[in-house]
Amino acid sequence: MNRIGHAIETVISQSRWLIVPFLMGLVVGLGALAFTFVFKLIAFLTLVRSAPEDEIIVGILKLVDLSLTANLLLIVIGAGYMNYVARVDPSKQASWPPGLIGIGFSDLKQKLLGSIIAIAAVNVLEWFMDIDRSVDSTKLGWVVGILLAFALAILLLAIADRVGNSHKQE
Repeated sequence: MNRIGHAIETVISQSRWLIVPFLMGLVVGLGALAFTFVFKLIAFLTLVRSAPEDEIIVGILKLVDLSLTANLLLIVIGAGYMNYVARVDPSKQASWPPGLIGIGFSDLKQKLLGSIIAIAAVNVLEWFMDIDRSVDSTKLGWVVGILLAFALAILLLAIADRVGNSHKQE
């Protein structure tokens, strides 16, 4: 019976490597996002001289949106690998930024929700900047409502994590 238990534990432990193709797919997605960013940046730079100020601001917000999405992908890739596949020794990987090493599940949840809120906020700003051309109060109401729901979710999550951590310290 002990051999069967050990075999099951080994299979479960080694199954963590099945997440690697997902992470590599996200790396490819990050590359595609970088490719898209470069083309959007070039298009933005060609229009800067002749575009009105509000269009320039919307263009910048779209670049910020892509950059925040790339940050979100990087957080998921790094935390997914280190939390589920293999630990990374910071002394052997001195070139890795501290924000990418040692992200626990609680930190990951907060960073993910924070990034999603930032991305949603940028989208809301884009809507407000472009409100003259595309007025749809129903969609705008949903966008703002979803942003507020995300903000409330991260606030509740932060409170729950703080309460949980205070119990652990006692």
